[in-house]
Amino acid sequence: MVTVVVALALLAIGVGLVFFQAQTVEFVRGLPLSRDLMRQAVALMDEQMAAWAALAASPILLIVGSLLPGI
Repeated sequence: MVTVVVALALLAIGVGLVFFQAQTVEFVRGLPLSRDLMRQAVALMDEQMAAWAALAASPILLIVGSLLPGI
C-alpha cells in the first residue's frame, strides 16, 4: 500500500513538473516554507531530469511493489 501511495505521489509530481512547470513552481512558492528550503525546491524543479526521473520511478516502484507483497 505504501508503494502505491509513493508511486502516485511521484507520478503527480512528475506530470506537474513536465507539463505544468510554471504553475507547479508558483504553487510551491505559495507554500509556507523557509527561504532556503524554497530556493532548493525551486532549483530542483527547474531541472527537467528530476521531473523525468520521478515519472520513470513511478511505474518501476509499482512493479517492485507488486512483486514484493507486504511492502
